[in-house]
Amino acid sequence: MESDTVIHVENLAKRYLIQHKNLSNKKGGGKMLSERMHSAAKSIWGRFFCGSGIETSRATSEEFWALKDVSFDVRRGEVLGIVGRNGAGKSTLLKLLSRITEPSRGEIRIKGRVASLLEVGTGFHPELTGRENVFLNGAILGMTREHIRAKFDEIVAFAEIEKFLDTPVKYYSSGMYVRLAFAVAAHLEPDILIVDEVLAVGDMAFQKKCLASMEETTKQGRTVLLVSHNMPTVLSLCTRAVLLSGGMVAAEGSPVSVLETYQNAYRDGSFAVDTSNSDCRLLRAWIGTDSSASQRSVPMSEAFDIQIEYEVLNANSRNFVPYVQLDTDSGQCVFHVNPENISRAGEGRWRAACTIPGWMLNVGGYQVTFLVVGFSANSYDVCLNEPSALSFTVVEDVPHPGRYAYAGHVPGAIWPCLEWKVNKQDSPPLSLPYDSL
Repeated sequence: MESDTVIHVENLAKRYLIQHKNLSNKKGGGKMLSERMHSAAKSIWGRFFCGSGIETSRATSEEFWALKDVSFDVRRGEVLGIVGRNGAGKSTLLKLLSRITEPSRGEIRIKGRVASLLEVGTGFHPELTGRENVFLNGAILGMTREHIRAKFDEIVAFAEIEKFLDTPVKYYSSGMYVRLAFAVAAHLEPDILIVDEVLAVGDMAFQKKCLASMEETTKQGRTVLLVSHNMPTVLSLCTRAVLLSGGMVAAEGSPVSVLETYQNAYRDGSFAVDTSNSDCRLLRAWIGTDSSASQRSVPMSEAFDIQIEYEVLNANSRNFVPYVQLDTDSGQCVFHVNPENISRAGEGRWRAACTIPGWMLNVGGYQVTFLVVGFSANSYDVCLNEPSALSFTVVEDVPHPGRYAYAGHVPGAIWPCLEWKVNKQDSPPLSLPYDSL
């Protein structure tokens, strides 16, 4: 381990055993609810009154490797972005690095004090107040009481929770949890700061404040590991990135090259298939009409399609509806849309195309998130969620009809051409369709 290497990961792997209980009889076959209840009752009766002689249920286990032979090094002062699809192993990796769980095999060597911000509420005692949890977290990080006191006012001011400082944190909202947790982790000066996607819980203003804090942290020579689906954040903040796919390292290098590999996998369907959800899986996604040459740049004046292919494996009497969410590179949601008249969309392979009209989006970069939701009579399940699966840039190919003599940037994520009526007072209205401006 070199002198400036603060994290060394070698052949790291994590295995879980997934338990499955089968209440069917030994001959197999399905059972009605009444039969399953009867079998369960017999099982309970057999265990408590007859010992283990009566066996009416069988338990099986399945081996699942969340990580497989992951290796990389992180140097002092680096900001390492860890990206990948849902279920790729990102959160498992951070839990191993944070010593929350132990690896099944492999080696982790860390130099320095680590502060982790993972799931909302991790490291907080729900019965203690915000004030008490600040001192508790500081003690866990190995800080003296005097050091914590010296940083206390800065932590409270950053978290913006003065009114609720002496309230038990079990009454905090998720946003308050995150603000306090990040403030503690950032201000108690750890050598290594590990941050999961939990920052997405906070509002945009707080996220910007956290990013500024992490930038300041790296200037002081400390190291940051960041898991994020916000690709612009990874590109702007990280000095290096690692792409996980199916629990393995699929790419490592500059954030630009890793992002290119990540989104190419969506276009050609070459990513490792996530089998953790048996209901629906993404096959491919692209922009434009040609699936083999997805558009990276789209003209402002022309309509274009955002397309997704997915497979519904287990409908279970649900109607599966695709969604497209479009965000700007700065994280502002532009829209979240779905088809309005879709029914009986069950098992099988599906292709959905969402057409974006010309003269709608403003110049700039955009990120596409795909979702597929299964609806039943009284509930719904998000069966597929692929954040930042694609990105593209809108360019002003011809001058916008609304420019006139103005040549500067027009604010906003959209710049639509809308129908106007402008008339001189006491005169008939003059209709001005956008194509005549």
